[in-house]
Order: sequence, then structure tokens, then C-alpha cells
Amino acid sequence: MCPATGPCPSDNPHNIQMPQTPPAPSDEANSTSKITGTAAAWRRRRGWGTALALLLIVALVGGSYYLIKRPPAGNGGGGPGGRGGFGAGGPPLITVGNAVAQRKQLPVTLDALGTVTPLATVTLKSQVGGVLTDVLFTEGQRVKKGQLLAQIDPRPYQQALMQAQGTLKRDQAQLEAARVTLQRYKTLLGQDSIARQEVDTQAALVSQLEGAIITDRANVAAAQLNLDFTRITSPIDGRIGLRAVDPGNTVTANSTTGIAVVTQINPIDVQFSVPQDRVPEIMRQLQSNATMQVSALDRTRSDSLDTGRFSTLDNVVDVSTGTVKAKARFDNAQGTLFPSQFVNVRMTLRTIDALVVPVTAVRNGPKGPYVFVVGEDRKAMMRAIKRGETTVEWAQITEGLKEGERVVTEGGDRLDDGTRVQLQNDAPAPGAPAARAPAGADGKAVAGAEGGARKVSPPTAEQRQRMLDSAGGDAEKLAQRKAFLAAIDRGDPEALERWQQMSQRRRRNNGPE
Repeated sequence: MCPATGPCPSDNPHNIQMPQTPPAPSDEANSTSKITGTAAAWRRRRGWGTALALLLIVALVGGSYYLIKRPPAGNGGGGPGGRGGFGAGGPPLITVGNAVAQRKQLPVTLDALGTVTPLATVTLKSQVGGVLTDVLFTEGQRVKKGQLLAQIDPRPYQQALMQAQGTLKRDQAQLEAARVTLQRYKTLLGQDSIARQEVDTQAALVSQLEGAIITDRANVAAAQLNLDFTRITSPIDGRIGLRAVDPGNTVTANSTTGIAVVTQINPIDVQFSVPQDRVPEIMRQLQSNATMQVSALDRTRSDSLDTGRFSTLDNVVDVSTGTVKAKARFDNAQGTLFPSQFVNVRMTLRTIDALVVPVTAVRNGPKGPYVFVVGEDRKAMMRAIKRGETTVEWAQITEGLKEGERVVTEGGDRLDDGTRVQLQNDAPAPGAPAARAPAGADGKAVAGAEGGARKVSPPTAEQRQRMLDSAGGDAEKLAQRKAFLAAIDRGDPEALERWQQMSQRRRRNNGPE
């Protein structure tokens, strides 16, 4: 009989051991093994991704370094004759503009914004009422002092003058008769033939008539003056403006509008403000009777409208601005200065003997101004300097530079201390590496440095003004920009190259204009 549990002995009579089937794994164990395998695969993939990212960064850095530091095409390879280096001649030279420090008479100037102010402005007003019969001027005409400009109907005033003259003649006749009678009474009084009372009464009558004559003469003069006022003449030499009243209209005495305005323009003044720190120097020049020249410039400071002389200073400082009002007088023979016009004023305070270099040679660094000095070995060495007075083109060097030393004026932004350079007027030595021309925005050499010249369009008036406005009121930056524009106008090759670089960068950033 078989037991209730386990195999029955009769089923295995020879007692043979049967293999046991392992139990099936549970669902929890399967889930744990899958998660472990997924994490390991993810860590392997992340390691490969990190390695690839690092390799990509290294490749980008290396490629950028190569593109920046690689020599221009045709300048040699990575060794003697190899590719990617400088060849046997060494690194290429950088062509720079240069100038020699020299002594010259440097004008000390003061720039300001001024307003053209006429010496006299007169509004023509009628001093008597009446009908305006004639207008004898053309709008904008140059007029002379005393010139007849308009006529009011004179007939009422002519009649008033005649009436006053008639009264005068009548009273003059009465006075003459009274004087004859008085003389006769005096003769009779001497003969004791008349009472003294009659003589005194006649003498009083003569005095009364003499007073009437004085009044009559005043009336005649007043009538004559009113008649003269019907002729409106110019009180000054100048230029007349637009007509405000047409012929045929009735004008009144001392009307508010007037007939026209006459402005004196020869000579003419320009009013401007000077810093209060400059007042002592200006006063010393005035006390020594020195003539200080003043130039009136146009809006772009490129053209001189007229040249005059300093006139006077105001007697008080404007506390809100720290400046003092000043005036300069101009002959204005060509009429280039117009009343109420805004002009740029350049006043020459004095002239000094100074060691100067072009303004473009002076650069500013963290430790102050400096220049690149080119030695006989054609190495550009950075040297700190002290700067004095500055004009549009020249800067005074008070310390750090000697007369005759050569400084870099253009191309200094590509130099380091000790960089070998080639001057624009130097011929390259046989076997020497080619001079590296200033690169444009796309990395290619600009025209004129390699492979022929390309015509460079000069900046337009709008571009010039934007360049000057970008100085933001900084006198030094403004002077450098003016010197740069002047170099372009002179056809300076370095300035033209630099302008072409700027144009290429602008086209790359903003597209064709």
C-alpha cells in the first residue's frame, strides 16, 4: 500500500534515484536581473558618450588654434619647405604705418559749441498811422543804413505841417507889430507924452507873442517829424527778412508785428561757453593784448566757415554748468555765418614748442598711455609715455620719448611688445618672409597688400557723422577719429586698408548696404 504523500515504492521497485527538476524562478528575481543589466549597459554607453564629447572639444580647440595661428598661403610649411610652418625665413612680418617724433609749434586749442549772434537785429515799425502805399525792398535783400524801405501816405501829415507853418507866420507878424508899437511907446514915454502903464502893457504883449512863436515853431517841427516818419528807412546795414505787411494795408503806430526785420551780418558774433578752469589763461592773454584766433567750423568739423578773433568774456560763471559765456567776432565777408546758426568753435589760446607725434600713435592701456617705438632692428617695443596738449592731428609727449624716434601710427592693434615689423616704405630683404598684410573680416588679405590694388570707397557723409558721434564726447577718441578720416582723405594706404576691414565686418554683420 502506497503512502499518502511521496512516490509509491511499487513504482520504483529497483530503488533508482530520479533527477529532481529545479523550481522555476520567481517574477521578483527576473525583474532584479533585468534592472542590473540595463544599468550596466547605460554606464557603458555614458562612458563612450563622455569620451566622444571630450574628443570633439579637443578637436574644436585644436582646429581653432590652427586656423588662428596658421601662416598665410605661400609663406612656407611646417619646417624647411614643410606645410603648416613658417619655413626657413621665420614668421612673417607685420606692415605698420609709422612717423617720427618731431618738435614743432603746437597750437593749444579749445573746442566748444557756439551760436551765431548778430550785432544788431531791428524790427521795422511805423511810428505814425496810415495807409502803406509802397514797399521798396525785396525779401532777403542787403540794405544800407538810411535806405528807404517803405512809404506811408504822407498827405495828412503834409497838411498838418502847412497848418503849423501858417500859425507860425501869423504869430510872427503879430510879434513884429507889437515890437514896433513898444518902441513907439518908449519914445513917447521919454517925451513924457504917455503913461508908463501903457509901455509896460505893450512890453508884456511882446513877451507873450514871443512865447507863442516858440510854441508855433515846436508845432512845425513836430508836424515835420511826423511827415518824415511816413518814410520808413533802414537804421543799420544788414539783410532784410520776409515782409509781414503788404502794400495797401493800414498800419498803426508802434504795431507789435512790424513790417520786416533787418539783421546785421557784417561783422557778426559767435557766442560760446568756455570752462571756468580756462578763464585765468584767457584773462592773461587779454591783459597782454594778445590776439586769440577763433575758427567757426561746420557740423562735421571738416570745413572752416570763417576765422575771427576772440572778443570778450562774460562777468559771471554759470553755476549750473561751470562755464563762462564768451564772444568772438567774425568779419563774415562771404556770409557763411547765419544768425542763430549752431557752429563748432575752435579757439587757439596759445602756441607752444613741443615734441609731438600723430594722435593715432598714442594708445591707452591699463597702466596709462603708451606708444610702440620701432628700433633699428625693426622691433616694436611698448613704451609708457606722458601726454600733454592734444590737437586733432598731433599729441604732445612730455615724457618717455625722444626727438627722432620712430613710432607706430597704424597697425598697432596687431602688435605685442618686441614684435618684428616692416615699415610701409621698407623694401623686403632677399629671402625674407613676405610681410603680412592686415587681414580683413573674412581672414583674407585686403587689396593692395597682396595681389593688386582694389578700389576702396571712401566713407559717406552719414558714415563719417556716425563715426564722430560714436566718440561719445571723448575728446581723445574724437581726435583719433578725425585723424583717421583725414588719413583716408589723403589716400593713406594703411587708413584705406583699415577702412576696408571695417566695411567688410559691417557687411558680414549687417549684410550689404
